[in-house]
Amino acid sequence: MIHFLLLISRQGKVRLTKWYSTYSKKERSKVLRELSGVTLTRGPRLCNFVEWRGLKVVYKRYASLYFCMCIDPDGNELEILEIIHHYVEVLDRYFGSVCELDLIYNFHKAYYILDEILISGELQESSKRTVVRSVAAQDSLVEAAKEQTGSTISNIIAHAAK
Repeated sequence: MIHFLLLISRQGKVRLTKWYSTYSKKERSKVLRELSGVTLTRGPRLCNFVEWRGLKVVYKRYASLYFCMCIDPDGNELEILEIIHHYVEVLDRYFGSVCELDLIYNFHKAYYILDEILISGELQESSKRTVVRSVAAQDSLVEAAKEQTGSTISNIIAHAAK
């Protein structure tokens, strides 16, 4: 099982987090501090697996971002590396050539794509084509709703929340 996913920039800024296990705010900030220190200081030729607090952290660097997943000690590290790579490939297909700014300004899409791939810390969808189709369908629904109401997305959300 995946306990959490972190996307950390080379400067140590957290760009995305997804928690599948329960952690308090204090524990979360401590985890972020510890793991950013561990992953950012490791050499590029060292393996991408780290034992941490009785768990395993699997990470992979893509351009200026570190994708980190924490798994059970008996979890399969290579499978997790494949899941990370799968997520990055889907992001690449959706954004063209994904970069850190895409994730900063379109974080809601990055979360939606992640939710299409993983649910409750388990792999849900392994087909890139299916995930991209699902995200495209959601985009078309949002566009149709915008055209129908003539509103911005924030007005649609505010109206739906009432």
